[in-house]
Amino acid sequence: MDVFAAGAEQVVFCSDPASGLRAVIAVHSTALGPALGGTRFHPYPSEDDAVADALRLARAMSYKNSLAGLDLGGGKAVVIGDPRTDKTEPLLRAYGRFVESLGGRYLTACDVGTTNADLDLVARETRFAHGRSEVLGGCGDSSVLTAFGVFQGMRAAAQHRWGSPTLAGRTVAVAGVGKVGSWLVDRLVADGADVVVTDVDQAAVERVLARHPGVDAATDTATLVRTPADVYAPCALGGALDDDTVDVLQAEVVCGGANNQLAHEAIADKLVARGVLYAPDYLVNAGGVIQVEDERHGFSFARAEAKAAGIFDTALRVFETAAAEGISPAVAADRLAEQRIAAVGRLATIRLPR
Repeated sequence: MDVFAAGAEQVVFCSDPASGLRAVIAVHSTALGPALGGTRFHPYPSEDDAVADALRLARAMSYKNSLAGLDLGGGKAVVIGDPRTDKTEPLLRAYGRFVESLGGRYLTACDVGTTNADLDLVARETRFAHGRSEVLGGCGDSSVLTAFGVFQGMRAAAQHRWGSPTLAGRTVAVAGVGKVGSWLVDRLVADGADVVVTDVDQAAVERVLARHPGVDAATDTATLVRTPADVYAPCALGGALDDDTVDVLQAEVVCGGANNQLAHEAIADKLVARGVLYAPDYLVNAGGVIQVEDERHGFSFARAEAKAAGIFDTALRVFETAAAEGISPAVAADRLAEQRIAAVGRLATIRLPR
């Protein structure tokens, strides 16, 4: 693959044969500040797949952090391996030393396949690991505010589409009820929504049903997307919105916690053509990064939650801009993020006395 064409500032390949570490750190942009983004631990089929995912995710983090109003750039790291069998203390600490070697250009946190406890180990080797356990002064599980932000984005979508910022009486189909999806279900049920869920992990579904007996379950995602619903919420891995899915999707709104939901850029226009309102994933799932960023200042959940509540207003602005300019919400969100990166990022050229 053409790594340079991806537009990243820096790509770092990290190897420690003794621990089995094979990782890629992609720094997309530091225009707004240090590049913040999580560490994904995943058994990629090839090194090219790992690099491509790191680059794609890093770019999304630049836009996510910009749109969230944070003074942070975007980056991402991926560790190649199965987190269930390959994750060890030596590997995580070796990875931490590579993060430290970047001198703060990249700030890491949790992502798919990593936990707060993992970041605690990484943090033993670097000053630039966040999303640590609460007992060690960290912000704890960032999925709580990730789900809160998705819920705020969904409320904004309901306001834009149906004239009221509530999901009460609406049917919401949630694909993936792991950490973020399960917290989202809690919010939806409390708001009075009718919820249908599915997950490849049946135990995760059963935990949700035990907590919320009124929630229904679909056999799989293919069935769920064909189920009549007001909102479809993809909350698992990326690429959830491909051509086949959009062709059969029965929902009027798409708003979920998964990253990189659009399988390719043309999907955004396809959703518009079908009359589906898409809430850009990196906009609505920014609650987690807001929570992690707050840890850098001495974590306050109330302060982070108040900032994450602003996702509602930002989402409304994106929807209104898209409607006014005749573009997709995905393009509108990109433009707003790019405008802030350009406008605020240029201030770095004003040299300050040392």
